[in-house]
Amino acid sequence: MIANAAITTATQLFSAPFRAVLWKSLGLTIALFIGLSFALEALVSTFLLPFLGPWPWLSTAIAFVLGAGVFVAMGFLIAPVMTVFAGIFLDEVAEVVEETHYPADLPGKALPIIGSTLMSVRFLALVLGVNILALILMLFFGLGVVIFFLANGYLLGREYFQFAAMRHGTEEEADALRKRHATTIFIAGLLIAGLLAVPILNLLVPLFAAGLMVHLHKAITSQTY
Repeated sequence: MIANAAITTATQLFSAPFRAVLWKSLGLTIALFIGLSFALEALVSTFLLPFLGPWPWLSTAIAFVLGAGVFVAMGFLIAPVMTVFAGIFLDEVAEVVEETHYPADLPGKALPIIGSTLMSVRFLALVLGVNILALILMLFFGLGVVIFFLANGYLLGREYFQFAAMRHGTEEEADALRKRHATTIFIAGLLIAGLLAVPILNLLVPLFAAGLMVHLHKAITSQTY
């Protein structure tokens, strides 16, 4: 079930509709980082640099450190932040999957924009918190890799299956279905977590996860009913 869903999703991953969502999400993410960079530079120029007039070398050093810091932060945060923006467009991904592979089924209903955005922000906060914990445990106890895969597998499976299921029912119904098939969803989440650990490919995680869970939801409900 999971293998078939993953293969089917992978074959559609670089189709035009999927690429459109990828570029929109990536563009908004880069625009956000550029905006934050300009805002940070303006704040430093206005409130800090005037006090460093006698030490121009220090001003140069601070400007360099801040620029490097933004670049490094972008490298680490671009995938998680992109998840929030991708969440706005995931219904487009789900609609393409349903229209392509399940044309005879009733189409799902797009989640309200506010609800999907809040879900994405909540998911980002959870992922960042879990991965910060994983990093701490890796540094001090050597358990970070295990925590990373287990926690992200659970979170990714839970959130993306919830998204797919709520297109066809209430949140309560999605919760009940997810709990009945928790093991299958967790294994699928581990597969997504593996992709999340690969640089560059982790940018595709929202698209892959959404498509995978649409297929998995269809497979589960066809067995249930």
